Amino acid sequence: MIPQHIVSNIIETAQIEEVVGDFVSLKKRGSNYVANCPFHNERTPSFSVSPSKGIFKCFGCGKAGNSVGFVMEHETVSYPEALRYLAKKYNIEIPEITDDKQLEEQKERESLFIVNDFANQYFQNNLYHTDEGKSVGLSYFKERGFRDEIIQKFQLGYSMEASDDLLKAAKKKGYRLGFLKKLGLMSSRNGRDFSFFRGRVQFPIHNLSGKVIAFAGRTLRKDKKIPKYINSPETDIYNKSKILYGIYFARKSIRQKDECFLVEGYTDVLSLVQAGVENVVASSGTSLTQEQIRLVKRYTSNITILYDGDEAGIKAAIRGVDLVLEEGLNVKVALLPDGEDPDSFIQKMGKTGFDNYIKEKAKDFIFFKTDLLLKETENDPVKKAALVRNIIQTLAKIPDPIKRALYVKECSKLLEVSERMIINETNKIKWTNIKKGQDGQPQQSRRQGNMPPPSSPPDDFYLEQQQGKTYEPTLDRPRELVELSNELHERDLVRVLLEYGQKEIEIDVPVAAYVVNEVEELPFEKQIYRTIVEHYRAHLEEGRVLDSDFFVSHENEEISRLAASIICDPYQLSENWEKMHQIFITEAVLLFKEEVFNLMNRYKLRHVMKMIDENLQNIKDCKTEADIRELQETHMQLLNWQKQLAQLLKTAVVR
Repeated sequence: MIPQHIVSNIIETAQIEEVVGDFVSLKKRGSNYVANCPFHNERTPSFSVSPSKGIFKCFGCGKAGNSVGFVMEHETVSYPEALRYLAKKYNIEIPEITDDKQLEEQKERESLFIVNDFANQYFQNNLYHTDEGKSVGLSYFKERGFRDEIIQKFQLGYSMEASDDLLKAAKKKGYRLGFLKKLGLMSSRNGRDFSFFRGRVQFPIHNLSGKVIAFAGRTLRKDKKIPKYINSPETDIYNKSKILYGIYFARKSIRQKDECFLVEGYTDVLSLVQAGVENVVASSGTSLTQEQIRLVKRYTSNITILYDGDEAGIKAAIRGVDLVLEEGLNVKVALLPDGEDPDSFIQKMGKTGFDNYIKEKAKDFIFFKTDLLLKETENDPVKKAALVRNIIQTLAKIPDPIKRALYVKECSKLLEVSERMIINETNKIKWTNIKKGQDGQPQQSRRQGNMPPPSSPPDDFYLEQQQGKTYEPTLDRPRELVELSNELHERDLVRVLLEYGQKEIEIDVPVAAYVVNEVEELPFEKQIYRTIVEHYRAHLEEGRVLDSDFFVSHENEEISRLAASIICDPYQLSENWEKMHQIFITEAVLLFKEEVFNLMNRYKLRHVMKMIDENLQNIKDCKTEADIRELQETHMQLLNWQKQLAQLLKTAVVR
């Protein structure tokens, strides 16, 4: 038996387009994907996948369902087997419930949800059907400008002033007070039980399934000795670092608009949603955590953080974003006018005014931070040196190498510092973090098609090597490059991992750490190679570097056969070359450092060339001058990368 909370986690984590895409070749069409149905023969695609709804539907044969249903139908497996398949795909551990103790724990967890649901209905009933609730709680929400549909959508409520009102209602319904205590709905002092929330408007906090997992209560008193907000404690069903307020209501809109607005407070969310900005969540006044950022990343890679325009808001904008950058999100910052917060601003300006302001004022975080700190240097070289170090620390947080390289280029202009210096210092920070095991890299939902910047090989780097259809130039040979197939590129990188993974290169890190970090955002199209790289990545996070024996003896026969075939060299050097002829041959193992850099840069070059082709096609298809100019700028940047890589490889690109 699989615990219910694990089942929910699997279903929430599984991305329908990724699951179906493992079996069917999908083509993008608008916000959805289409394909020929895998369940019946057809020539015209009638099979549709909707990421925003999390379902598939065939308009030919009528089959439909979610990720679990697709795996069950396509693989002809049971529901538990489909769940285990998806859990494995998304690295979700399934603790099996096999004994009475585990069954009891599962029942208790379900009871906590039931009691929270009771409390939520109790608070809502107070708000609309008691004199105290209407005169105090409901009037407050109305004064803040919230309409009934928003109050009811977010299930807002009110906790009565009487200290035992909730306890009486719970006893009357037959609920055990022990559950109320575990959920933080009840407190005890001097042998007396009383309600934790009293005389406050209530904001229920929902998980991704829409279940209430906690509450936040706001006092309406002006007594400064009383905390403005109090929250439920962490429980078996509530971990505040793993949830964002409003995410249940916002997730579909975030996916559809491919952007998430992040605010601080509960009422900020309510006002924005009421005005029509539905793709918004709140951190609820706490510092962002990695789990919360990854929660947003399930639905979009674009986040705009709204801050108050006062000094405290500006400082918060500087402080809290590095963790978001580490997760690979595209971060913009919008400072609101001084004295405004998102709640007051959108109620004053309306959605149109809000949209126009964001379009005009939202800045990319890196440039926002650079501009802001530059104003504080006042031509002081000491302050400017500190600023440069500060910006480099931030740049090193960006996992996407292409994005990082473009930022380096622009920051070089703004700071009037050479690109090479920034690149060198950034690389030092990244390699130091790798060695310490602190380089936080996103492990799931990796975007495809990005490429790290050119690796920095030793100054005397040169290796004349022939592989497949790629010819590296010599002094007497024309410079030309013919791309290796995707599979040969990937196989070569896996070979380097298997053969030299534990050896160290000039930058004092194992080859495995270097390769895994460099291909963080590169698309390994063949599943078996991708699996091997993920094995290396997972063990590096634990401070271990795998050797080839691990894969040769792997329980997966395909991996075992592949590893054996790669490391089994059919050719060996005869001892007679040295003993009889005094001819000394440099074995390939002695050139592994150069080979690693060579292969990595060739692999990157292939991806740059692919990106150039795609960008040219986008230019041809583009119809607006502004977009064409932007694409042309991207094209020039890509050509620059292609040139740098070709120079490192001592080759010329012939297309």
